Amino acid sequence: MADTLARPSLPAPAHPCRPAADPAPAIRGRISADPHHGFHPAPRRYHLYLSATCPRSLRVSVTLDLLDLRSCVGTTVLDAAGGAPGLRAAYEAARHHYDGPLAVPALCDRWSGRVVSNHTPHILDDLALRLADPADPGLPRLRPAALAADIDGLRLLVEDGTAEPLLLDLLECRLAGRPYVLGPALTAADVDVWAAIATVPECDGDPLAGRPRLAAWYERLGAHPAFAAATRQPAPC
Repeated sequence: MADTLARPSLPAPAHPCRPAADPAPAIRGRISADPHHGFHPAPRRYHLYLSATCPRSLRVSVTLDLLDLRSCVGTTVLDAAGGAPGLRAAYEAARHHYDGPLAVPALCDRWSGRVVSNHTPHILDDLALRLADPADPGLPRLRPAALAADIDGLRLLVEDGTAEPLLLDLLECRLAGRPYVLGPALTAADVDVWAAIATVPECDGDPLAGRPRLAAWYERLGAHPAFAAATRQPAPC
């Protein structure tokens, strides 16, 4: 299967998510379950700025679709030029006289007009734990408490959007006898790994070659509407 599986056709990256030479400051606000403390969950309160050329944005985009949050959370996808007056204003509201780079993904609060967070792991977790409907049986539980440590550990390995051969070999072994990376159910770990594989540059070769179980897993996820929709977007870096 690895020899015949068609990966998304991804152009070369236009720009990184965050310039390495001049990184944006970390903003790590959280959506709180307490309605009287900080940023609390509310429909249509939040807006996400994503990039068409960013693997972290790809993970957020897939998560929004998996959790059926498109009607609850607004999105703006930046093009290669990266212009976004609304995002600039949100950074300035969060950091007085801010004139640095506009890091994405960025979760913004429409009520206060400020950036809540530009830390992708926190954004992903808050989407899963604070904004998704926990009573909807049709939605995946992307961050079950019992697997939180495993999800975080694996996330550290792919946080920069890479898929190292040793990690892929480990996943090939782990997928023996299990349908998903961490067991019988789809979790955030599957989203993280899938996005890392989907954005491997063509010049680095096919990460699925010689890994039939990983290839079958990748193909199965790619058939899901949330993942399929992501592959039709402009390519991440």
